[in-house]
Amino acid sequence: MITEEMIAGMQGALPSALATVDDAGVPNVSYISQVFYVDDTHVALSNQFLNKSMRNISSNGIATVNISRPDTLKAWYMELKYKESQTDGDLFDNMKMQLEAIASMVGMEDVFKLRASEVFEVIKVKEVISS
Repeated sequence: MITEEMIAGMQGALPSALATVDDAGVPNVSYISQVFYVDDTHVALSNQFLNKSMRNISSNGIATVNISRPDTLKAWYMELKYKESQTDGDLFDNMKMQLEAIASMVGMEDVFKLRASEVFEVIKVKEVISS
């Protein structure tokens, strides 16, 4: 489901928008630093400031996120189903290391602290076609 071409959009060079809805259908959009490739059908999102988004996800388990390649700006939307939160282990450590690199590039070392790696199954991918 996740193609090689899409992985370049998961390096953290461009922030991604995470969209969720609450039980009443009220949308919430948060920009996130990382959509991390786990395998062909899973991604992990960096949870730094996702309080409201995680409340919505805990309620219904569904989110969407966009990724964009920084070299071509080709973009995709992914529909996601929540699986689990990880606060230690290899995935968390790899995401933490990448987040620290992103933070140092933008001078935000004291702000970008990874609280958890939120793991999702990718349900659907749609390429964004711009005109």
